[in-house]
Amino acid sequence: GLGLFAGRDLEKHTMVIEYIGELIRNEVANKREKLYEQQNRGIYMFRLDEEYVVDATMSGCLARYINHSCEPNSIAEVVQIEKDSKIIIITNRRIAKGEEIMYDYKFDFEEDSKIPCLCGAANCRKWMN
Repeated sequence: GLGLFAGRDLEKHTMVIEYIGELIRNEVANKREKLYEQQNRGIYMFRLDEEYVVDATMSGCLARYINHSCEPNSIAEVVQIEKDSKIIIITNRRIAKGEEIMYDYKFDFEEDSKIPCLCGAANCRKWMN
């Protein structure tokens, strides 16, 4: 993927960015995912909860370019702001300026369609799900 890189030094527990996109139901996300695959598009979706997904494929922010790592320097967290759920990326250690920001995608396990991991981390699980 393209990746997102720190523009300055970031301390541990610093909010980096919000994952922004269109809020859609799971059923719509499943249909769109198939459509995007047929169109040979990159798919940028993030499951918010059991019912909703944030689709950043067509409109989103730079957070959609953050790559996966089995040894991440950030975490994705769902937080409540007033009545809305938001996805934010927070550092889990100090990150130096210019370092790539990464988090563990933690995809749902699907035995029939395992997704290979190429993150290169020393403790790589070899699969993203």
